[in-house]
Amino acid sequence: MEAKTIRFFRSGELVSLTNVAPDRTLLEVLREDLACTGTKEGCGEGDCGACTVVVAEPRGDALEYRAINSCIRLAHSIDGMALWTVEDLAAADGTLHPAQEAMVQCHGSQCGFCTPGFVMSLFGMYQNHVCQGRPISRELAQEELSGNLCRCTGYRPILDAARRMAELPRVAVDEAAVLRLLPQTRHSREGGDPVLPSAAEERRQPWIPASAGMTEGEAYLAPGTLQELLAARAAFPQAQIVAGCTDVGLWITKQHRRFDQLLDVTRVRELRRIEDYENHIAIGAAATLTDAFAALVAQRPQLKTFANRFAGLPVRNAGTLGGNVANGSPIGDSMPLLIALGAQVVLMKRDGHRHLPLEAFYTGYRRNVLAPDEVLAWILVPKPRPDEFLRAYKVSRRFDDDISAVCLVVRMELEGDRVKDVAIGAGGVAATPVRATQAEAFLAGRAWNADSALQAGDILRSEFQPISDMRAGADYRRTVLGNLMQRFWRESQGETAINLEQFTLRELTP
Repeated sequence: MEAKTIRFFRSGELVSLTNVAPDRTLLEVLREDLACTGTKEGCGEGDCGACTVVVAEPRGDALEYRAINSCIRLAHSIDGMALWTVEDLAAADGTLHPAQEAMVQCHGSQCGFCTPGFVMSLFGMYQNHVCQGRPISRELAQEELSGNLCRCTGYRPILDAARRMAELPRVAVDEAAVLRLLPQTRHSREGGDPVLPSAAEERRQPWIPASAGMTEGEAYLAPGTLQELLAARAAFPQAQIVAGCTDVGLWITKQHRRFDQLLDVTRVRELRRIEDYENHIAIGAAATLTDAFAALVAQRPQLKTFANRFAGLPVRNAGTLGGNVANGSPIGDSMPLLIALGAQVVLMKRDGHRHLPLEAFYTGYRRNVLAPDEVLAWILVPKPRPDEFLRAYKVSRRFDDDISAVCLVVRMELEGDRVKDVAIGAGGVAATPVRATQAEAFLAGRAWNADSALQAGDILRSEFQPISDMRAGADYRRTVLGNLMQRFWRESQGETAINLEQFTLRELTP
């Protein structure tokens, strides 16, 4: 397999790398090939944030910045982007960037190993908020730093630094220069000039130049259109699909698996879109989790905390909703939510497509109905009904940046005091994400009261046979399922003092 050249913008110039294996991570390339050792390797699985860098792509006439984990991000996936590492922030005369200076002034570092990752997350916040004239509150800082862990400093000084940045002299990225150079970082079709979208298209989604075509010997396939993707999938069914690398990256770093050929769907213009229709929204499989959850929260604001707890921001910035769904992990949080919302998936291949309910997509542990030449293209999510009551619960050992032991999502509609419609999605209790059909059947048409909720909880406990593992025991999981149904009942009656969303920690002022 031949490895194509990677081109990206960094430190005011174009960087070109050749002979990079398709399954090498961005962190490996930064540290081993470019000597950018400020970017640290901590966990190697996207959990600690020590390896955080910032990438940017054009959106309209500006850049969109995203902090990502370089330890599980494949190097080829940043082809055509702008990249910043911790070495790129200080000015030529040594003056620190506000993200760095604020950490110094607020004493936000001790041993310093995690500090480069925190600084890069702060840089991403600075570009997305301070440079846009928006303040950074403590709540926002805590939310966007949830993917960075510190063992020794404590988080208060770092949260102070996030807010201090806006008080320091402003430092701006020369976005015009970056935008001029970025088209030169991508190969164009058949060697010509890059094919740019129309102004109307550009307002809708980021610019992604057309691919340079694909050959049988190419190791990293990155089609730019849906037509090219379907052709590549038909031609190379053995290629491993990647859609953000937050799972495949772990297979590489932790399981030491090697891949001769990868098919990256994140460049496909059509699949990055989120489209609004009369009765549903259509989320492209390549839309990032950040964008996908933003679209869901816009329609159902009660999902905000659940969305933020899905993972740390760098994981949500890199991972895709389609990748999470297609991977089918029984502890993936998006699937129970989508099942409860009545979502459907659209599977496509060169000669057609098909729709099916999300719960029918899975056939076993990490197995699904996809044919070798098919791809998951869209997730169709019905819009909320006026009288629906929805709650999504994630139970994990850590509140932030942790994997669920149990996930339960309940959507209910009442007609008077009776259950008109109910849908329940569950995770962490079976080999796949599942729909709680027995509990649903019990509740349908029944009076919604404390007794019904209690019996539904008992049915939930008996409906599944969860396993015991490092995150929780089987008995604990069954107990939690029933307890969450009780919590849902109490919240449906207007109780609010039973969850952390209504709890605000007030700061003490000196």
